[in-house]
Amino acid sequence: MENKKRRVGITDTTLRDAHQSLWATRMRLTDILPIAERIDEVGYHSVEVWGGATFDVCMRYLNEDPWDRLYRIREKFKRTKIQMLLRGQNIVAYRNFADDVLEEFIKRTVAGGMDIIRIFDALNDTRNMQKAIEFTKREGAHAQGTICYTISPVHDIEHFVQTARELVEMGSDSICIKDMSGILAPYVAYDLVRRLKETVEVPIQLHCHASTGMASNSYIKAIEAGADVVDCAAAPLSLYTSQPAVESMLASLKDTPYEPDLDFEAIRDVSEYFEVVSKNRKLMGVEQPLIDVTVISHQIPGGMATNLIAQLEQQNALDRMEEVLEEIPIVRKDMGYPPLVTPTSQLVGTQAVFNVLLGERYKIIPREIENYVKGYYGRPAGPIGEELKRKALKGEEPITCRPADLLEPELPKAKRELDPELVEKEEDYISYAIFPDVALKFFQWRKNPVIEEEAPQKAMERRERMLLDGASLEELADRLAAVVSEGVSQALQGLSVTVSLGGGAAHAETAAVPSPAAHRASAAAPREELGLVLVRSPMVGTFYSTPSPGAPPYVKEGDEVEEGQTLCLIEVMKLFNEIPSPTAGRVKRILAEHGAGVEYDEVIMEIEPLGG
Repeated sequence: MENKKRRVGITDTTLRDAHQSLWATRMRLTDILPIAERIDEVGYHSVEVWGGATFDVCMRYLNEDPWDRLYRIREKFKRTKIQMLLRGQNIVAYRNFADDVLEEFIKRTVAGGMDIIRIFDALNDTRNMQKAIEFTKREGAHAQGTICYTISPVHDIEHFVQTARELVEMGSDSICIKDMSGILAPYVAYDLVRRLKETVEVPIQLHCHASTGMASNSYIKAIEAGADVVDCAAAPLSLYTSQPAVESMLASLKDTPYEPDLDFEAIRDVSEYFEVVSKNRKLMGVEQPLIDVTVISHQIPGGMATNLIAQLEQQNALDRMEEVLEEIPIVRKDMGYPPLVTPTSQLVGTQAVFNVLLGERYKIIPREIENYVKGYYGRPAGPIGEELKRKALKGEEPITCRPADLLEPELPKAKRELDPELVEKEEDYISYAIFPDVALKFFQWRKNPVIEEEAPQKAMERRERMLLDGASLEELADRLAAVVSEGVSQALQGLSVTVSLGGGAAHAETAAVPSPAAHRASAAAPREELGLVLVRSPMVGTFYSTPSPGAPPYVKEGDEVEEGQTLCLIEVMKLFNEIPSPTAGRVKRILAEHGAGVEYDEVIMEIEPLGG
């Protein structure tokens, strides 16, 4: 160990990646604001507060404006730099966006107080990070170029070093190694950081998930090799699929040349606060193993594992998880060994689920995976498998340019489509451009909240007022426990038909109520005897009759269609699957509603064969 004093910086991920990994991104603004100022007193290098899935989930599930979250958090942090995770040209979503959306997003984000933007691309394609780095630096923020660490026959240390070199040449102010699956072994971490320090003259930061139990050891070896900053979380939101605990890292580095200069009393207060939040809201979900060593083989990051479980539960096929885990490495190889990080983790995982459930490899290929094979996500490190290439390309040639070069500006379209009556600020156009359906529903709710949704919102505002009146941390904990308990009690009243409480009676009562999907499928089934071809949903998901908001539907009742023609989309876990017509004929009836959920094998359309 070197003798020279070199304090290591700590980035706290509690307010973003930690709850995204452990709480399904359900931390509310009212969970954050009461403790934010105390976090600000710890002395962290930075605090990650925004980006990743938080943008989407704020609108989709929490009825919160993500921009408002950024601005209000910024007000609380007077001493500490705040940072976010940006998915390169994907911004905070799952596809590449035109440069005008990316530019305006970064401009508004930095104007809102963001200090550091961590920029990554799921394929480590630096072309997809170039504009984000350029815009971030132009706006005066710190651009952190990121390497997604993975293990495959085409990824080695030299590959990662070359990626870092390109990112620094593009203007990155620092480099982050992003180990989303927790598979970076300690001595590999040492070698990788040492090579990076020899090659580039910018700070090196390490971000590891604790899935395999190696993360803390990898941090120590990386620090010995010269790493400048590591990512940790407060103890109640650490380990499992999150980051190592900051308390443990401080203890490990105590009385060494690398010991961070942090306020341990403040850290303890923060952890005690989130312990109360976690226990009272039961946010940790089902019990899970502390260490998952099998991730070494399947490399599944925490968010991907959660998505897989959710998909299989939706399809009533959780018992087939082992088959899916065996299928994932095959799909990943066929896709050119992409790192398993958003959005490629969703692509690989969803395709593996389809292959297993349908009993045939690539019988259904989501539209996003077709675009991936066509090059619209970027350049994979390895070659695409021949079978997947043939079925996805359908005779087309993949593109070779930077994908965003082919995209027309998208903000003008968003401004034409979005009703001005729903717009409260310019940032709303950006939210709509990135998540049109989700943002539109949120804006409509924001303007005219329905009674059922208004009560939780008022409860949140009341809870925030109660918690922010200058109380001590001990009083905050007691108050939070009380209002959370009260809110849960109120939320459960009268919901025995729609919510399972875990008891047999509740399950039985829920099961006794037939779903609208069951009614539709039951009503449609006899018509098969009339010679009609029934189009059934191959999965549980959401039915979309149109490819995008404002666009005409794929088909209408009475339209003639050809065999194989796209009839609609079924969205599963944010991936859109084109449903082809099984025959040439005329659309007799459309039984599913746009934006509504559909069940597996539910009849969604009837086709009258030509001549029938």
